[in-house]
Amino acid sequence: MQRIVWSEAAAGERRKALARPDLRADATMRWRVTEMLDAVCDRGWEAVCDLATRIDASAPRLIAVAPAAAQARRSLGAEAVAAIELAAENIRVFHEASRPSDLAVETMPGLTVRKVWRAIPRVGLYVPGGETPLFSSLLMQALPARAAGVKDLTVVTPPRKDGGLDPALALAAELSGIEAVWTIGGAQAIAALAFGAGKIAACDKICGPGNAWVAEAKAQVAARGVAIDLPAGPSELMVIADAGAEARVVAADLLSQAEHDANAQVLLATPCANLASAVEAELEIQLADLPRGKQARAAIANSRLALVDSLDEAVAIANEYAPEHLSLAVADPEALLDRIANAGAVFMGYDAAETFGDYLAGSSHVLPTDGAARAWGGISVYTFLKAISVQQLTSDRADALAAPAATLARLEGLEAHARAADLRAEAA
Repeated sequence: MQRIVWSEAAAGERRKALARPDLRADATMRWRVTEMLDAVCDRGWEAVCDLATRIDASAPRLIAVAPAAAQARRSLGAEAVAAIELAAENIRVFHEASRPSDLAVETMPGLTVRKVWRAIPRVGLYVPGGETPLFSSLLMQALPARAAGVKDLTVVTPPRKDGGLDPALALAAELSGIEAVWTIGGAQAIAALAFGAGKIAACDKICGPGNAWVAEAKAQVAARGVAIDLPAGPSELMVIADAGAEARVVAADLLSQAEHDANAQVLLATPCANLASAVEAELEIQLADLPRGKQARAAIANSRLALVDSLDEAVAIANEYAPEHLSLAVADPEALLDRIANAGAVFMGYDAAETFGDYLAGSSHVLPTDGAARAWGGISVYTFLKAISVQQLTSDRADALAAPAATLARLEGLEAHARAADLRAEAA
């Protein structure tokens, strides 16, 4: 990790220390994605099959979940099955409790304004595959969607070489009430979800993390009017640690995000120089036998260790950086929480491993990255809901409101609006 003494660093050095890797799609990738989206929009299923066969050597398949999940229960082992079921139950409990209630307010006698919540009818969920199929991302999307009341979920994931479903993903799908999964990935999958192709119906919203091609495709379909969940990029973790934090635990937390890929970014801010040195030593020890050590080492090389004068200064850095994950490895995390304005998820105290949040605490791990936590939250039941406002009023109240409403409309030069109000007075 690259050390920086925060109080001694110039403004330019601080900006550089908090800068993310520039992973914006280059002109060639943008053009290629546009070409793929246009092809699917114009030729539908034929184009999807052509792209999938050329890129993944496999045409899309719709695989029934039940047989694959039954096999998963036999092959995964009781401990793994129980862990996935525990995660599913905690996620379900949290998000069902998070569903908002309808609201009715009588803003004045005779005038009631309501907010009613409705689930988005059809949602597409992208689940990353490849070397590490993220079954947890399916749970973290599908179960909040079910809690919100979404009836129609279309799930896509890149194909496996054997043509089937990853066992853990199949079990997660069953626990989420999903009957079948499409094996298609990349930008072509996003195009199919956005525009519809064959038996894949066009979706009202598309959710889920993915690689640079997926992210670019989501950004482009959003510009074409298809709703998406949130901007997503490489994983991030910032740890604020005091002298009471255990160096090997802090190092393990940092590596838990660094192992995602070389572009993952981790940041440690601490006022304790001894802890900083101990964490650096622990990183080397733990990297030595880490299976994904190559990816983690590359990420650590581009990450930062900030020596700060106080925890207050660390909080200021966190708010400027707006991390996807923020671990408060301090004796009194509550004292800091009220001042945290920008973070996707916060982990409180020495025992709150970010890993728990990734898998089974209950909240979704699909979170904003690349500074988007300044304005975005992670996936929740709200991701899959829309609010509809409703007004209802008595005849007497309509008569009383007609004149001021017409006055306001005429102030904006909208005479038809004013006349629509005036007619309510005449009718009363």
